[in-house]
This record gives sequence, C-alpha cells and structure tokens, in this order.
Amino acid sequence: MSSVSVPRFGELLAPYISRVPDGTRPRFLALLERGAAERYRMWAADLPEHADVLLECSRAEDEIADRIEGAFELDESLRDELHAPLPEATRTYYDAFAPHPVWDQLRIQANAERQGAHAWRSIAAHHPDPAVVEVLHGCSALEEASADRLDALIAAHAPA
Repeated sequence: MSSVSVPRFGELLAPYISRVPDGTRPRFLALLERGAAERYRMWAADLPEHADVLLECSRAEDEIADRIEGAFELDESLRDELHAPLPEATRTYYDAFAPHPVWDQLRIQANAERQGAHAWRSIAAHHPDPAVVEVLHGCSALEEASADRLDALIAAHAPA
C-alpha cells in the first residue's frame, strides 16, 4: 500500500472559494464537482479496464452538480463573478494530482470525496430549508459512494 500525502482541498481551494459572493458558494462548489467529473473521465481514458467504475464516479459528480444547481438559485448578475476564479481553482485541483502516479491519484481522490461529503454536511448544518438540507445530505451520500468505489478499485488493484 502506497502512502501518499493528501491535500486538504478546502484549504487548497479556499483562496478561490472566498472570491465568489457568499450566496453563490454552493454553486461554485458545483462547478468544481463538474471539474472533478472531467478528471474522472480522464482517468477512465488512462485506465480503460476500469472505465466503468471511473465513469460511474464521473456521473455521480455531475449528479451532485445538478442537484446543487437545482437547490441553489443563481442571481444571473453574479454569473461572471462566480465563474471568474474557476480556471485557477480547477488548475490548482488538477495540479494536486499531477506529481503522483495514477493509483495514488485515485487514493487522493477517494479522500477528496470524503472531504466533499463533509463539506456538504457542513453547509447542511447551517441551512434553514429542510428540502435543501435533504439535497445536501444526498450529495454527501453520492460523494461517499464514489469514495467507496475507489477504495474497492484500489484494493482490487493492490499487489497481493
């Protein structure tokens, strides 16, 4: 089993998250989920023998983004402000994986999924609308299911 240092993605991405207007932060996180979905598609291309699992994780990321976009309306006048830090945030996220071999990248991503689940639960803990809280908890469950899928994939790949 490889030992890899896993970044705290909330801290790593905080400079970008803090640049978006307060009310749009969940929507910004949804955009980051879409970036993670794209990263899964890249891994699926790199590991075609595991594409089914990786593309399932990709679909979960897109599902999370869809749910968040549905639960949090966007004031269209803030769209440019919302998107402005996205290229740098996405590059920072991708750069966290770049120095590592692909299986270590997947270990990092499994941990990142659990960090994401925690982030959605933290938002839920402070949200007044029970329907939105339910959406957020559903997103946490999707994150954890992806982490579990990755853990199983990594365990099956590990040398005996």
